[in-house]
This record gives sequence, C-alpha cells and structure tokens, in this order.
Amino acid sequence: MLNYIEKILRARVYDVAEETPLDYAPTLSERVNNRVYLKREDLQPVFSFKLRGAYNKIASLTPEQTANGVIAASAGNHAQGVALAAKRLGIKALIVMPKTTPEIKVKSVKARGAKAVLHGDSYDDAYAHAMELAAEKGMTFIHPYDDPDVIAGQGTVAMEILRQYNGDIQAIFVPVGGGGLIAGIAAYVKFVRPEIKVIAVEPDDADCLNQALRAGERVVLAQVGLFADGVAVKQIGAEPFRIARQWVDEVVTVGTDEICAAIKDIFDDTRSVAEPAGALAVAGLKKYAERHGLQQQTLIAIDSGANINFDRLRYVAERTQVGEHREILLAVAIPELPGSFLKFCRALGKRNITEFNYRYFDPAMAQVFVGISSSGAEADQRQLVEHLAVEGFAVTDMTGNELAKDHIRYMVGGHAPYDVKERIYSLQFPERPGALLKFLMALGSQWNISLFHYRNHGAAFGKVLIGLQLGDAESVHFEQCLNALQLVYRRETDNPAYRLFAGGASA
Repeated sequence: MLNYIEKILRARVYDVAEETPLDYAPTLSERVNNRVYLKREDLQPVFSFKLRGAYNKIASLTPEQTANGVIAASAGNHAQGVALAAKRLGIKALIVMPKTTPEIKVKSVKARGAKAVLHGDSYDDAYAHAMELAAEKGMTFIHPYDDPDVIAGQGTVAMEILRQYNGDIQAIFVPVGGGGLIAGIAAYVKFVRPEIKVIAVEPDDADCLNQALRAGERVVLAQVGLFADGVAVKQIGAEPFRIARQWVDEVVTVGTDEICAAIKDIFDDTRSVAEPAGALAVAGLKKYAERHGLQQQTLIAIDSGANINFDRLRYVAERTQVGEHREILLAVAIPELPGSFLKFCRALGKRNITEFNYRYFDPAMAQVFVGISSSGAEADQRQLVEHLAVEGFAVTDMTGNELAKDHIRYMVGGHAPYDVKERIYSLQFPERPGALLKFLMALGSQWNISLFHYRNHGAAFGKVLIGLQLGDAESVHFEQCLNALQLVYRRETDNPAYRLFAGGASA
C-alpha cells in the first residue's frame, strides 16, 4: 500500500486536471436523512475523472515511448482523457473506438487532437485491434484501469476528498467498471482514514467486481447491461481486484430505474445532468443508507462523469418515477362490463393514475396496463397490489418487468387476432448504419416476422422485440443464426407482459 500512497502523492495530474469541488447536496440529504456530499468529477475538462489516470500514465513514459505515441481503446471517457492528456504533452495519440460509438464522442476525441479509428461493434473488438496496432506501430497502450500509474492518478480523487472534508465520514461510494477508480480511492482512504468505509457500486447487470469477490477470483461475465455504458465491463482488472478484495468494504448493486432516479437527484441539487455511470454512486448511496438504516451520517458519492447523449434523457425521465418508487406499473384484469372501470378507480381511492392503456379484445375480460402514483415507500407497492386483490381484481405487478417497461407499455392493444404460433425474443442491436438490414438479410425469407418493436434510446445499442412464427426445430435454427451474428438475446415467449398484452388469442 505504501507504494501506492507515494504514487498518489507524486501523481502528475494537475497540469491538466482540476481539483473538483465537494458539494453538499441539500435536497438529497433531506430525502435520505443524512449529510450527502458529491465529489464533482463531472466538472473536469473532459467531464470525467478519467483524465487523471490517463495524464499520470502518459506523463510517466520515457522519451523513447513518447516518440512513438500512445494508443488506447475506448468508446467514451477514457478516449477523451487520453486525447487531451496527449495533446497537452505534445504526443501523438491514436484512439480505437467501436463503430457503435456515438458521433459526438468521436468528434470530441478528434477535437482534442487525437486520431480516431473505428473498428468492431464492441469494446473487446476495439481493444484487440488497438493491441495489434500498438505492436505494429510501436505505440504505448494506455490501459483504462489495469495499470498502477492510472490507478494512482485516479487515487488523487480520494486525496482531495479527505483534504476538503476533515470531519467524520461514514462511507465513500464509488462507481466500478474496470476498477481503477475504486482501487486508487481504497488504497489512499484505508491508509489515511481506515475507519471510513469504501463502498463499491455496480449495475446489477454488470457487476464484475461483485461476482469476482463472491468467487474469490476474477470472473468473465457472459454479458453485461449497456445502460451504464461507462462501467459496462465484463471482467474487473487484475490489479484493481487485488486491491479491492483487501480494502473495499462492500459492494452494492443497483438497477436501471434506480440509476435514472439518481440522475434526477443530482440534477435537483446541482442543475447538472450526470451520465448513468456518473450517477451510479448516488444510487448506491441511497440504497445502502436505506438498507442499513443510516441517520445523520456523512456520506460521499463520486459523481464520476457527465458525458451523456441528449437523446438518452427521454429514457431517463421515463424510468425515474419507477426508480424513486413513485410509480407502480400493473397489469389488471377487469370484467368487460359497464361500471368496471369506475369500480377500479374507486378501489384506487385518491391515487393518481399516471398511465392507462386498454383496447377491446376479449368480450368477457379486459386486460389494462396502468401506471399508478405511489408515496415512494416500497411497502406502498405491496399494499396496493394486496388491496386490489381483496377488491376482486386479478393483478400482475409489472414494475420490475424490463420487457413491459421497454416495449409492452408502448404496444398495448397489439394482440394478435388469433394464436399465430410465434416465438418472442428481445435483442440488443448495435446502433450503426446497416445493422437492421444486415440482420434481416441474415434471416432471409425463411421465417415470417409476426411482431417487431424498436425504440432508439440514444445508446450504443438499441433494444428490439421481435416475434417470428417458428416451430421447435426452426427456433433452434433461428437461435443459431442469432449466435452467429453475435447478438445478445433473450427468449420472451413466456414473459407475462407479452402474454397478457401482445400474444395471440390462446397465448
């Protein structure tokens, strides 16, 4: 650990990085009944903490290494950090980015003097190509997290926090992707103030550190969720894991809705818009404080970045109410009789209906998709479902159903007129020109598409819901086709959201 303390104290970050403020968050503090502070790494020149580690690493290179330039693989914040650091030091930089990278991030890298090469559909593709180019051109590869000098650069965040706040601190919450940031923070905090808890926060669909700690060794996740793309990493770094397993106190995992709610929390107190990975620590702080019943403690969250595409704000706003437990989504069976809707509304009492979707389909029973306002307490959701059941309504809670929130709520009324013998899949499509055409050409004309729904959320990957008329043998062939295209997919034919609102007459 002493080696890292010395590295952090000597880190050359302030030639280009800013000492960011530690801002008190009054609205959030009142909501969680604790003193909450935000470490504003979103205010760095590249709107992310990544600049610290990138600059510290590049500044440590020998003259021979700098003469050949540096190379990195990244779709976002690390790319911009390397580009700016290299420009400030007068070193040529090459950034390999997936073809799915939004144009705004490609332009940002080029604007900072680096050359951008687009290759592959994922970070893994870009990384492999960057390593090939590094060997071919003799360039030095700048790793985004698995490097001691990068870790030390990120560790300066902790040095600033402990200098800016001298009082008692219960815990510091840190977003985790590859682990460079939490490794640097944990190494410094546990040496200077070992009583402070260091809490890692990960998306529940990209929890590579959590899984590694459980297994006692690094593991490779089969797939990762892409909403918080800044931390969508399949395997924790080797050096970050070595440090984290010794000094990180706990891991908290959070869902997409909780991250969206945290983006709003940060906006309410700062009027700035965090990216999903940037709000991750706040989401974890809220969950941890509630789980452990913390009151009047000082809690610090790292607001790690603000590189969010404007197009994603619509999606964030849609999911925030659920993330704050202020909206409950239900599928409710109502008799197709005059007065049934009135009876249902009376059962809700003074609750506000935020959404109501219905289309006549069955002469005996109506299936409605309804959004209902909630007090914010998790128990309120359970009590409402139980109350409606007592009133004689058949209720299916859809609040945690991703298919319902991403697709079905926009498709209600789309029942097939009869049982069309379809199989349903949800897919992740790369957001680049020709992706849909490539997919359809691979399918050819051998299968009939019976359902298709897609919405652009401003991310690198779009979400698609597709139905095809397939038999058992054909479904095996179709899945082999998806595997050959390297598409992430899930079987959804038995998902209750589909069966209640989009399936055929006998589904």
